[in-house]
Amino acid sequence: MAQALVLEERGKLSLREIALDDTLGPDDVRIAIHTVGICGSDVHYYIHGAIGPFVVREPMVLGHEASGVITAIGDRVTTLKIGDRVCMEPGIPDTLSRAARLGCYNIDPAVRFWATPPVHGCLTPSVVHPAAYTFRLPENVSFAEGAMVEPLAVGVHACVKAKIQPGDICLVTGAGPIGIMTALSALASGASQVFISDFSAPKLAIAGRYANIVPINLAETKPAERIAAQCGEGWGVDVTFEASGFESAYRDALDCTRPGGRLVLVGMPPGKIALDIVAAQAKEL
Repeated sequence: MAQALVLEERGKLSLREIALDDTLGPDDVRIAIHTVGICGSDVHYYIHGAIGPFVVREPMVLGHEASGVITAIGDRVTTLKIGDRVCMEPGIPDTLSRAARLGCYNIDPAVRFWATPPVHGCLTPSVVHPAAYTFRLPENVSFAEGAMVEPLAVGVHACVKAKIQPGDICLVTGAGPIGIMTALSALASGASQVFISDFSAPKLAIAGRYANIVPINLAETKPAERIAAQCGEGWGVDVTFEASGFESAYRDALDCTRPGGRLVLVGMPPGKIALDIVAAQAKEL
């Protein structure tokens, strides 16, 4: 038994003892958890009890953005040692699957992802995890920064999918941690400027601290108008990343992306949404 933050059902959290598998296999490491981020998906599960087809049907431990210290290693582990400060990749695929062999193991249908029903997460004092998906942190990276490696990986992957070109202008809809990480990744990938839109002034203030990130407060301005002032009427940004899961953001994404631009869907809405396919087709997004 281990103490953990448990989502009992929609809208009900408990800090209690729960039976978790703590068996250390020969290729595993045991990690004392130090820091765990609260992801938008954790909030979705708490508020809605589901994200699309992933439905909370029984108590589930939350948390998947984490860092910690290795306290034990399996017999076959040679790349890590006790005392190493680490972060973890939360999705474990079937390494023999067709998806894994194609190099896209993250979307393996058999992947077991922390805090995605029915798999427990890591908001608990200790977890056992495969060494192959556990990564040593450099000394100059804090535990808090280590826990943010997973959100950063989401942003980097989104930018790889977008095939950003030097000088591209981008829009990110949603200024949460994933949105900000995506904006920073876009700049690091060669974008010259990134607009980021949200209703939350505090989140936009954080995003606006970074050079070449331009906040758009949706309570004050329509993103299409602000972007038209920059890119020209009837045009738009080269790349849009939807990172909120909010239905109106998908309309903004279609409106704000230039003809022939790229649209990457990062955010996860809690349920099905309507999408104007013709608007996307007309621009060949």
